[in-house]
Amino acid sequence: MRPVRNGRHSDGHHSTGELVGQATEQLSRLVRQELALAKHEFTEKGRRAGRGGGLLGAAGGFAYAGLLALAGTAVAALSLTLPVWAAALIVTAVLFAIAGVLAAVGRGQLRRAAPPTPEETLGSVRADVEEIRERAHR
Repeated sequence: MRPVRNGRHSDGHHSTGELVGQATEQLSRLVRQELALAKHEFTEKGRRAGRGGGLLGAAGGFAYAGLLALAGTAVAALSLTLPVWAAALIVTAVLFAIAGVLAAVGRGQLRRAAPPTPEETLGSVRADVEEIRERAHR
């Protein structure tokens, strides 16, 4: 057996314990880096979603005001040929029918939505695992 000095054999190679220690330390560092990347990616996606949600909320508010104005216009137009109460009832029924269709379509979309995942991090982890597998087989 070769003599060992300072964790290395006399031929300059590392001992098995030292190699295992290095691999463990590298794996630990890799896991910390991947977690930091996932955290960053989730934070960025959260910021974008927050801004987008706020803008969509504002757009929805303006669209709601426009819909109310349109409903009033439709009632006024129908009241030229029908009694006002009948015109208002027709417009109300149409609005509720549209709301029902939109609710059904929206519910279907939510059921098919995939949970948010950090795509970049998952790709990076897959590449890391593949690299580790390749090195382990050498």
